[in-house]
Parts: sequence; C-alpha cells; structure tokens
Amino acid sequence: MKTRAEAAPLILSLGLAGFVVMADNWVVSPIVPAIARDIGASPVRTAVLITAYMLPFALFQLVYGPLADRYGKLRVLRFTLIGFTFAAGLTAFGAGLTDLTIYRALTGAFAAATMPVSLALIGDTVRMQERQAAIGSFMGISFLGQGLSMGIGGAIAFFVSWRGVFLLYAILSLTVTALLIKRSASLSVPGNPHSEFIAPYRRLLGHGRSLRTYLIVLVEGVLITASFSFLGAFLSHQHALDNLGIGLVTMAFGVAAIVAGRKSGAVAARLGRRRVLITGLLLAAVGDVILATDGSMLPLAVVAIALLGAGFMFAHSTLLTIATEFAARARGAAMSLVAFCLMGGGAVGTAIGGRVIEGISFAGFFGLWGVLLMVLAGAAWLAVADVPAEGAVSMVTSPSPK
Repeated sequence: MKTRAEAAPLILSLGLAGFVVMADNWVVSPIVPAIARDIGASPVRTAVLITAYMLPFALFQLVYGPLADRYGKLRVLRFTLIGFTFAAGLTAFGAGLTDLTIYRALTGAFAAATMPVSLALIGDTVRMQERQAAIGSFMGISFLGQGLSMGIGGAIAFFVSWRGVFLLYAILSLTVTALLIKRSASLSVPGNPHSEFIAPYRRLLGHGRSLRTYLIVLVEGVLITASFSFLGAFLSHQHALDNLGIGLVTMAFGVAAIVAGRKSGAVAARLGRRRVLITGLLLAAVGDVILATDGSMLPLAVVAIALLGAGFMFAHSTLLTIATEFAARARGAAMSLVAFCLMGGGAVGTAIGGRVIEGISFAGFFGLWGVLLMVLAGAAWLAVADVPAEGAVSMVTSPSPK
C-alpha cells in the first residue's frame, strides 16, 4: 500500500480520465439543438442520443467491476479508455441519427469503466488512513468535468461546431490514456483469476451493512444527482442564461467539490466518517432549500450550487471509502455497485423530478428535495452508525487465489 503522496501521480492521471468521462457524460444535452439542425432531425428525436449513452453507461458499470477483479484493473482501464477515445472520435464524424446513436452507445459502454475501476484501483493502492483524501481528490477532479461540461460544450458548439466537442474529448482522452500508461508502468495490480461475476453482488447485497450503504447511495443519487441535473434548466428559466453562462455558474459545483474532496480525509480523521457523511447531506439540503427560496438572486444561487458540490463530495467520498473495504478481493464489483446505484438513482430522481417541476415548479422541486435530503441525513446517521472505520474487509468475503 502507498501513501497518498506516493500515489499522487496515479491519482492525478485517474482524475483526469474521470474529468474527460464526466464532461462527456453531460455534454450532449446543451448541444442537441445544434446536432439536430446539422443532421436534419428534430430536437426531440435527436435527444435519443442521451438515452443511447446513459443505458449502456449504467448497465456496463456492473460488468467492468468483476472483469477488473479477474483480469486486472489497469488492463481494463487502459482498454476501455482506448475504446472511449475511438468512439468519441467516431461521434465527431457521424453523418446521421442512426450512426450517431451507435457511436454514443459505444462511448457510454466504454466510459462506464472509468469511475468504478479507478476507485477500486485507489482502494487497492492507497492505505486506509489516507484513502478518503485520495478518493476525494480523484472525485473532485472528475466532477469538475461534470461542472464544466455544459459551458465547454455550449462554447465550442457556438464558436466552432458540435463536432468539435467530440473531437476535443477524443484528443483529451488520447492524451490522458498515454499519461496513465506512463504513470502506471511500474505499478503491479494483478487480477484474481478465481474471482466471480455474479456471486460478489449477491454477497454484497445480502449483507446488512453493505446493503444499507448501497441504499443510501441510491437515494443520494435520486436527490443530489437529480438536483444537479436540473441546474441548467433552472438557470436558463430563472436567469435567462445561455449555455456559456450556465457552464460558468455550474462551475461552482465542480470547484466546491474539488475543495471538499481535498479536505474530506482530514475532516473525517477529526470528526469521524458518520459525521462527515451527515454534514455533506445537510450541506446539500441547505443548497436545495436556498435554490427553492432565494434562487432568483444569482449570487445566492451560486452559493447554493457550491453547497451542493461540497455536500455531495463530503457525503459520497465517505460512502465510497466505506465501500472500498466491503470486499478487498472483489473491490471492482463493490465499486461498480456504488456507481450503478448512484447513476440509477440519478436516472430515477431526474424522471420523478421532471414530473414535480412540470406539476409544481422549480422552487417546489428544490424545496421538496431539500427536505428529503434532511430525512436521508437522519436515516444515514442510523444506517452507518455501526460501520467500522477500518478492518471492514471481513464484512463480505470472496474467494481468494489458490
């Protein structure tokens, strides 16, 4: 096991890979109209590109974890990043809706590996005492990509073309892949040929402690990820911002996430993981409530978005750190299940949230989600109370190499 300082070059490389993937994850939404005009399709039909990406992105999370456990995490990361680069490049040259749909589906399938396998690799590499700080740094860099994605995509589509967006991501991904290969050349993280595919998930969900943690992650996705999903629409509706303005404002989420990620390990060491988790959920709740009550004032909206980013990072980095010790020899599966719960919860929360906004208002949505985050904080206080800070590796066992 390495210290955080010793693993810093690897964490930076993984974070940059996460940055590119998370930026690509959210970039299509603001450029759908530009794509639709270019290929001669309606914006409503063109929106299928979002679904084409998200479905394989969610489902393949569950595939790559066991593959990484069996064949090696670095091997899987390198392969999928090369595939992501290729698929993003193809998207830049798509001629019609059919081939663009295929290319986005391929991009989503390859992108699905980066977050869970990187987190599992950090779990294998960084010692437990400094792991939350390492995870926080990785997640902060990654989610800065999410925060910048709308601004990046909107600006490039406006000044160049939507094709330039995907070409840029392909070039960035190629660069990051080369950097990761160089930085990890001396790192040995062999796979376990005896690892299983289905059984780790059954064991993880069959154990009370791990099941409660995954349920918290699921609801976290419903509430915090969905809150982020509607920030662009809210800022456009409430403040008439264009895509570039939305991107600049939502940077507050990513910047706050980076700061919180860098501080989360030290704060957890002083206060304990449970308190950091609760603090994060309550910060996010306050952010939602401010958007509901004072979101019409842009400076307060920026503060609220920053609170969402900081709250998410404090809460999620804590849950991720706990999950890294559920199954030391099946860490890929454990982290894939976290990613699946977060993304699945986000999809459900976004679908429900859209109905709430249509039926009530943005203020009603953010207000309700803020109250529900407070309820989740109370439930999390009870659910993680008996999760040990260290030594949880025995909670869920898996076959060892023979």
